Amino acid sequence: MAARMKLKLKLKTVFVLYFMVSLMGLIYALMQLGQHCDCTEHDLPKDRAMSRLQEELYRLQGQIRQLEKMKQPEKQPPKSSLPTIFVITPTYVRLVQKAELTRLSQTFLHVPQLHWIVVEDSLHKTPLVTNFLMKSGLTYTHLHVPTAKERKLQEGDPSWLKPRGVEQRNEGLRWLREDRRTQPGEDSHQGVVYFADDDNTYSLQLFEEMRSTQRVSVWPVGLVGGMKFESPVVEGGKVVRFHTGWRPSRPFPMDMAGFAVSLKLVLANPDACFDGEAPMGFLESSLLKGLVTIDELEPKADNCTKVLVWHTRTEKPKMKREEALQVQGLGSDPAVEI
Repeated sequence: MAARMKLKLKLKTVFVLYFMVSLMGLIYALMQLGQHCDCTEHDLPKDRAMSRLQEELYRLQGQIRQLEKMKQPEKQPPKSSLPTIFVITPTYVRLVQKAELTRLSQTFLHVPQLHWIVVEDSLHKTPLVTNFLMKSGLTYTHLHVPTAKERKLQEGDPSWLKPRGVEQRNEGLRWLREDRRTQPGEDSHQGVVYFADDDNTYSLQLFEEMRSTQRVSVWPVGLVGGMKFESPVVEGGKVVRFHTGWRPSRPFPMDMAGFAVSLKLVLANPDACFDGEAPMGFLESSLLKGLVTIDELEPKADNCTKVLVWHTRTEKPKMKREEALQVQGLGSDPAVEI
């Protein structure tokens, strides 16, 4: 009890001392208010001080505006003023399909004003491609048409034996013509049509090169035809022949990835399409010979001296271990989409 009383007295003493010190500080501050100040700044009239502060504020605001202008990038033309690139891509069910489409779509996400027309080789739209396109973030059209049975490659057939993607590319052209016909205005005929397979590799620069196509533009394609590259040969700004190792006498000895066509030209020639009965290597020629002459081709990619697209192929996955596990009932969960 005595200890508690002593503690209370000590606390009371500390409080009184704190109060006295604070009071003395307050009295000193009040006394200083009446003292003369040697600072000349305080002798200025209030309105002059305010004026100086406002001038300084305006000066700083001006500097901030100048810095903001320097930081702002140059204004780009609105995306809608660019000609649309309509990319037609045939695709079919296989283990690497989603992987291929993912890689391709993430390239297209960097290309302004692009409309992706994906055409499945199928009797119906598959859930995989449907869901994939919905989540892609791209402007797209999803179509489907099956390849005729007699034109389908059989297991073990070499890829060059029969032309692939014929019905799908033609379906893309059919949709494009019908869709543009229903769109009012001349602007609906502005654009470029490009046929992009889902297993190729594309530089972003390629799409800016083709955007100015007037009729048919052309460029080299890398890793194709058993060569480092195939390419139109340009002299004096004109295509005069083709650098290719196989049947250079073809009307247009080019790969599908090596040209783009003006939308106006496609619409002006409603019967132009790919011929599924064309001999091997003549599929591209079957479309182009009804649209353009070699003299009218527009060389891009620095007069066809730069490779901006590569005819790459994904290796077919080996599934021996998967098949062995399936026999044991231990295969991968089929509900997991790859």
